[in-house]
Amino acid sequence: MTIILPAAGSGTGLLLRPWRPADMPALVVAHQDPALGRHLRTSLADEGEARQWLDVQDAGWAAATRFSFAVVADVDDHSPLAHVAVTVGDAGTAEVGYWTAAHARGQGVAARALETVSRWALATQEIMRLDLFHSVDNPASCRVALKSGYPLRDLLPAAPPDYPRSGHRHVRQDGS
Repeated sequence: MTIILPAAGSGTGLLLRPWRPADMPALVVAHQDPALGRHLRTSLADEGEARQWLDVQDAGWAAATRFSFAVVADVDDHSPLAHVAVTVGDAGTAEVGYWTAAHARGQGVAARALETVSRWALATQEIMRLDLFHSVDNPASCRVALKSGYPLRDLLPAAPPDYPRSGHRHVRQDGS
């Protein structure tokens, strides 16, 4: 499954595709960024951990329970700029998540990719509601959510150890 986004404004075109083994070095580099690590539930310290993560993504595609996309520039399809995923839940719901590599932040990559994958999931995967969670100390994720059609629905209390900080839940529903 590959999705192509044409260039927008002064930005480049994007290609959303499943992750590949050749992406392992870029995954490890992206996960070494302290700003990114502060907001992720997983950490990939080396290529062995990246390989395990890729195996989980492949299994999700095979079972149609998790659709994980590498976001790359359409001109080179090499080093991933970002990641966006849809994890299917119960009764027509799913959770979306995303991150952007340090070198690609502030360029609208995450918002464009999230918007596109959200439309795809709602149109093709029998999903009626997408939930997006982020910690309150991540205003960039809040901006991406709002730009991508996810209004703020709830303020969530911290729930250590998995969620040590309070958070936001944004929701996008079929037809929005």
